[in-house]
Amino acid sequence: MIRRLKGLFKDGFYALLCVTLTLIAKVLFRLRVKGREMVEQGSSYIAIARHRSYWDIPFLATALGWRNRVHFIARKGLLRHPIFNPLIKLYATAIDRERFSKTDLRQTLKALKQERLIGIFPEGTTQRRVDPKAGAIHFARLTGKKLLPVNIQANGPYPPRYPFRFPQVTIKIGRPFALSELEDGTAKADSRSEHYRLLIKQLMERVDAA
Repeated sequence: MIRRLKGLFKDGFYALLCVTLTLIAKVLFRLRVKGREMVEQGSSYIAIARHRSYWDIPFLATALGWRNRVHFIARKGLLRHPIFNPLIKLYATAIDRERFSKTDLRQTLKALKQERLIGIFPEGTTQRRVDPKAGAIHFARLTGKKLLPVNIQANGPYPPRYPFRFPQVTIKIGRPFALSELEDGTAKADSRSEHYRLLIKQLMERVDAA
């Protein structure tokens, strides 16, 4: 009973947050979302997007809609942020991206099993020129979830330049696909690490092309 009440609270509060953030995004960023019909109700996905701003997190949530609650895989360091901390505890699994441990793996796999929609930013940081990590590829292989590319496009300064310069943002949701489809289109590699590097490169190219 208590677990059910917690679930209802999480869903209700998430819906309220999502609707509020959507209104804010439409006013400040003139937000447009294309391809939401790609997300089938009841289907499981790992949603993938590039990470250039903290706005990417609410944008991904609003793009998928309040009915599709996203559980994020987040950097552990965000727990130190007073605003992000309670939200991460509700709607994310925090991991140590640089020193990924067995504990991090267990927690992530638990979230992947329990949550229908997982949100991952493979670059893991908003810093420029950071190579994306292949965690999403591993997780798709272990769970069988389809990969859902989400392209966040900003026409203007992004991150925004406060207080008045906000870009126009268009979010395009691409066709979901299985990891096997990505592997079929990837050239053979000499090593396992090179194989995963090519796979994540192909995945990010699909995000950009969504």
